[in-house]
Amino acid sequence: MTTQVVVGVDGSEESGAAVCWAARDAALRGIPLRIVHVEEPADPSQTPEPYLREAADRAERLVREGTKLAREEVSGLEVSGEQLHGRVAEWLTAAADESDLMVLGSRGLGGVRGFVAGSTSLAVVSLARRPVVLVRAPGRPRAGDAVVAGVDIREACEPLLEFSFAEAARRQLPLRFLHTWTLPLSDGHAAIVDPGIGEELGGHLRTRLDTLLLPWRQRYPDVKAVSAAVVGSAAHQMVEASQDAGLVVVGRRDRTVPVGPHLGHVAHAVIHHSPAPVAVVPLA
Repeated sequence: MTTQVVVGVDGSEESGAAVCWAARDAALRGIPLRIVHVEEPADPSQTPEPYLREAADRAERLVREGTKLAREEVSGLEVSGEQLHGRVAEWLTAAADESDLMVLGSRGLGGVRGFVAGSTSLAVVSLARRPVVLVRAPGRPRAGDAVVAGVDIREACEPLLEFSFAEAARRQLPLRFLHTWTLPLSDGHAAIVDPGIGEELGGHLRTRLDTLLLPWRQRYPDVKAVSAAVVGSAAHQMVEASQDAGLVVVGRRDRTVPVGPHLGHVAHAVIHHSPAPVAVVPLA
């Protein structure tokens, strides 16, 4: 693996925002930034020569402009650019796997040109063995900044905890962990009669969450990390929490369905609706 941050560019406003975000992140990590553009190869026998030249010129321009933008965003940053040719999802996934972090632009649900609007980017997020961050174009200002991470205490999530604490420490931001839960049907009926049952279960989950976070709080004593266990849909609660976040972190477990890699519904919801950058961290 090469120590670097990689950002994919496609000429959209979102990819420009991704370049700026990636440049700042690389500077915080103290490592180089690599800018890549992947061009799907055309069949020369069926593609007019002027079109081939235009595509080559466009790819060169996108890398050149991305490199210039990154250097303007962070003076003195080590930046390299590269044009790749082949299947976009395969090349971007390979680039992600050999780097510390991959950054891509995202239009969420609203667009058709941004990386994550189609199957290509979702394939990268679903397959990459390293974290991938999806960045929106600059939009409405958010009320505050924090790193917000969704955690499932029922499953191993050490890579997510490590990534979340490290990013909060680099950015000197507070860190909020969110675990969501629902009462089982039988307990739900009992809670109507005795609301204390729900409070007791919630308190028990918060204790388990704090126990899980304890060694990481000790490892990162300067990070102000708070935790909450709330009742409700994980997707809804994470989207709500993302509205005033500086960075949202969600985990991704390896799931394969007959049609290919599968991204969980919580990650899908956050990617599509979060105004903040979203980091998807693969969990073993």
